[in-house]
Amino acid sequence: MTQHTKYQTVVVLGASAKPQRFSYKAVKLLKQHGHTIIPVHPKITEVEKIVVVANLSEICEKVDTLTLYIGPDKSQLLMDDIVAMAPGRVIFNPGTESIALQEKLSKAGIPFVHDCTLIMLQANQFAL
Repeated sequence: MTQHTKYQTVVVLGASAKPQRFSYKAVKLLKQHGHTIIPVHPKITEVEKIVVVANLSEICEKVDTLTLYIGPDKSQLLMDDIVAMAPGRVIFNPGTESIALQEKLSKAGIPFVHDCTLIMLQANQFAL
């Protein structure tokens, strides 16, 4: 049975312009899968010919998935912005786990998973 892909708006928090970084690979693979990507990083302007936004607060559209590529020290500072965005789900990629953020998401009713965006896409398990 073929899983039908629903194209999503995906925010990649901690996007990188360096091809060897997992966040860069995620942007590239999400793009190949037809998703709308909003890369977020305060110091870069473009990834894979996609305009990067500097802050979560700049995002106005409805976000289906927020995938994290920043450590818990940085996500702690962005918890209020993440909850205010109210994404359909948050993916904690390996190394991004944060008990404080998980508790905040749970209180706000925002689902989250501990997984790897790249593997989810390659295994056709990314759809919500």
